[in-house]
Amino acid sequence: MLLTWVASLLLLGSTVSPQGQLTLELAGEPLEVVEKEAYLLPVSPGLPVIDPDKLEKLLTKVERRVYQEPKNATTDEAGKLVAEKNGRQLDRFALEQALYQGMYEGAGTKIDVPVQLILPRVDRQLLVQLAEKRIGSYTTYFNTNNKNRVNNIALSAKSLHNYVVFPGEVFSFNKVVGMRTREKGYKEAPVIVRGEISEGVGGGICQVSSTLFNAVDRAGLHIVQRYSHSRQVPYVPPGRDATVSWYGPDFKFQNKYAYPILIRTYSNFGQVSVTIHSFNEIEYDPRVVPGMFTELYEVDVQDHEAEKNTPPSP
Repeated sequence: MLLTWVASLLLLGSTVSPQGQLTLELAGEPLEVVEKEAYLLPVSPGLPVIDPDKLEKLLTKVERRVYQEPKNATTDEAGKLVAEKNGRQLDRFALEQALYQGMYEGAGTKIDVPVQLILPRVDRQLLVQLAEKRIGSYTTYFNTNNKNRVNNIALSAKSLHNYVVFPGEVFSFNKVVGMRTREKGYKEAPVIVRGEISEGVGGGICQVSSTLFNAVDRAGLHIVQRYSHSRQVPYVPPGRDATVSWYGPDFKFQNKYAYPILIRTYSNFGQVSVTIHSFNEIEYDPRVVPGMFTELYEVDVQDHEAEKNTPPSP
């Protein structure tokens, strides 16, 4: 792009010297003021040339300020449908062209920043349709006395609620829930580190991943990756757990069906429930999965090995 403009100026014998300002506006509001001379290379005064590095930094800066992430349709705590919201991103190429025109052709002093619409993955119509048929479910129970652990369970469960997995897509627990940090509200709670009970940020989330594993397994979805804890946990039958942690084990599954599937999670009154939904037309292959424990336990723990940056124990 730069070479094209330079060649054009040479052919025209131009002696243009860009001066003044360009105001970049978004929806009628000033976003950035560009001093033309600040973006020129120190070459021949008769042939002004834009500094490509400075221009690239400007485009990146504007891009960050313009970007708005789209929001999927969801439901609130009362179960009421919350509409989706479109996002936006900078049309980088179009703005680059407009900046060159403004610099060299003096095409006005204002530029309307060009943007592109970003549609959400899930709109209201899809969310309603996906809730038509339940194809899997699982519930586990926990001791409500450990407030920090209850908090962590609730946060991770909320991250999964109303998440849609499209046909062929691989779901990753770590990717969807994200890193468990104090900044996100996670607290210290009992964890298992190499078979020993300890304290760690995010303690409790493996009960959510284990509940999810059993629900998707009942729905007949393809399990891609799952690790067991280094010792038996009390909230699921032996061998039915799925340990997760940020720097190590993850729980992944693939939607092998022809229709999207919807994950819904609920954490309240000492229990975590995960239900899997899809269209009425879906043909699925349910599996028989052992039932969950219904007792409450005095000690509730989860594996936190990878939070300590260590591999999962056998």
